[in-house]
Amino acid sequence: MKHARRFVLIVTALGVGLLPGCQTPDARSVIRPADYAGPVRIACIGDSITFGAGIPQRESQSYPAQLGALVGASWDVRNFGVSGATLLRQGDLPYWKQQAFADALAFRPDVVIIKLGTNDSKPQNWRYKDQFPSDYADLIDQFAQLPSRPRVFICLPVPVFQDRWGITESIVRQEIIPVIRQIAREKDVDMIDLYEALDGREDLFPDKIHPNAEGAGVMARIIYQVLTGQTASTNSAAGRVEIHGNLTAGYVYSVH
Repeated sequence: MKHARRFVLIVTALGVGLLPGCQTPDARSVIRPADYAGPVRIACIGDSITFGAGIPQRESQSYPAQLGALVGASWDVRNFGVSGATLLRQGDLPYWKQQAFADALAFRPDVVIIKLGTNDSKPQNWRYKDQFPSDYADLIDQFAQLPSRPRVFICLPVPVFQDRWGITESIVRQEIIPVIRQIAREKDVDMIDLYEALDGREDLFPDKIHPNAEGAGVMARIIYQVLTGQTASTNSAAGRVEIHGNLTAGYVYSVH
């Protein structure tokens, strides 16, 4: 029987250090551009939060744009976010039917970051909640089976600070997040906990649903740390990245 392994990585403004007694994170925990023939292609899959809705100059201030600025020329980060998109195939705006999905597949990414689920919490969508696990697993497979064999990361949704437009905080927190955690275990993919990282940061969500440029920056820096194992220069409260998991259940990244 394989034994679970736990790693804790502390990220500070001065660099990256390990807690006493902790092991170096497994090679699975970072992406190395030197291992690729060209720039590492990152596809950011998501809804309006990925798209950058409500952010002035979203072309440069959405989280994928800020991530691209952080990683530099050795990476090619593309924003495939669609406002209002659902993960559910029977949702009111299925990501599956959007041109962005076809474009993301054609991009042949090396890394895929999926951040969907917020719009699925709307009553007209969550009525199909029994299909959420299989639809999510299928979406992961659609990317994992590409010839580029990308590394897939799935994200917990950011917090909902007020029920709006049908988006429901209790469903996101109590139902969708536990399901995504289970999917990460079953599909053996890495999970990035954006919920915990931004919990309590209502000041970064002007409309209570979408992060502003600073909030998107927090998301970008967290994902940057997860992908590279390096600390992005920041004045935000996000500073500690915990990496934990086992040989059969992927890794979970929690940033505090």
